Amino acid sequence: MGCCVSTSSRSTCSSGSNGDTVTPSCLELGFCGTNRASRTFSDHVISLRQLPSLPNRIVTNGKSRSSCVFTQQGRKGVNQDAMIVWEDFLSEDAIFCGVFDGHGPHGHLVARKARDVLPLKLLSSLRSCESKRNRSGKSGFKENINLDNGESDKDSTAEDELNSIWREAFLKAYHAMDKELRSYRNLDCFCSGSTAVTIVKQGSNLFMGSIGDSRAIMGSKDSNDSMLAIQLTIDLKPDLPREAERIKRCKGRVFALQDEPEVHRVWLPFDDAPGLAMARAFGDFCLKEYGVISIPEFYHRVLTDGDQFIVIASDGVWDVLSNEEVVEIVSSAPTRSSAARSVVASAAREWKLKYPTSKMDDCAVVCLFLDGKMDSESECDEQCFSSATIQSNHSGNPVESDDVQKSEPSLKRNYTVRSSEETYGGLSVDAGDGISSAEEQNWSGLEGVTRVNSLVQLPRFSDERPNALL
Repeated sequence: MGCCVSTSSRSTCSSGSNGDTVTPSCLELGFCGTNRASRTFSDHVISLRQLPSLPNRIVTNGKSRSSCVFTQQGRKGVNQDAMIVWEDFLSEDAIFCGVFDGHGPHGHLVARKARDVLPLKLLSSLRSCESKRNRSGKSGFKENINLDNGESDKDSTAEDELNSIWREAFLKAYHAMDKELRSYRNLDCFCSGSTAVTIVKQGSNLFMGSIGDSRAIMGSKDSNDSMLAIQLTIDLKPDLPREAERIKRCKGRVFALQDEPEVHRVWLPFDDAPGLAMARAFGDFCLKEYGVISIPEFYHRVLTDGDQFIVIASDGVWDVLSNEEVVEIVSSAPTRSSAARSVVASAAREWKLKYPTSKMDDCAVVCLFLDGKMDSESECDEQCFSSATIQSNHSGNPVESDDVQKSEPSLKRNYTVRSSEETYGGLSVDAGDGISSAEEQNWSGLEGVTRVNSLVQLPRFSDERPNALL
């Protein structure tokens, strides 16, 4: 399983008659003009086995040249959050970062698999876009666009093309990720899944894809030099009107339990299960034909001089801290490299204060500083360049675990699996048919006292599975 990607292209090139050096736009994807045409995504091949050796890819607590990341396990069991920062992603000025929040019995494995595979899927999708453009007679991604240069007609056309290319790449990548999860026979995703918020920053452009209820925000200074919190993504929950309409149209049900009236969930039409607290997710194939989808919301934003940093975090943070509070915490952190840890520590304190009888949720935070600078000193004691899959204990210390089969929970079930195809936004998506075998056991997301769980309980299905699905 692999993906072709150019990782050696320079991030600047000459443009125009005066020979000035300009920052490449996202349309360039790391190479410019005919003199660089030989440098394409096929220059290098990156597979899953090679990921741990990449020096600019971080998945553990620590920092990079322009970011810091931190995760801490909550009190509900294994840490189901995963995070990533991958610098020099497709060119030297491109950064991929994301947070994935798993749920269900195998949610931690789904989140880690998405963390590792989704960036490669995105690179593969971009390579596909490059090939399509070459076949149509367009000379690669060599256009530069400047949205502030006054050439409104030309810029509008370039921006539309830019959005179209990256939107298609994100949609294809998320679709391929969900389809691949369905194919794993040693990873049961039938009632397990994950959110995803992923961002690619290249030059002054942000490209974002989001499913589930993890969130990305930005800290930006206004004209008075006051710090503002700008929400970049939408929490895709079942009570959003368009999400609820789609789910109900597909025969799924949306309602809240009496003891948590503020939390709307997705239920099967024939069973009060699983009670998924989000409308879009990777995995969760038991609900894919009932309106839950893995198609991301896509966003494009052009950065300004006032934009300072981006924070991506799982709902363990957003359940107890507001956007404004997180921006304040990051802005006032003693050092940039401690910002993500400070956000998690503040969230942990708020969990104890606001919900003293509840189990704290897992927290994962990525802080990306848009000026590309970090502290000169390395005062943080965490190591940040290991790419091993981790799970954290309650103190936040990383514990490596790379074997999917050995890491699986002991719980296994027999499922009756349906397969279908859904269409949304003009894109066809296979619903998936995760399969698991073993004796059926009960599982509940409400073991002990918790505030909000992504799942309430697993549905009960017949012990008999059609032979065609084996």
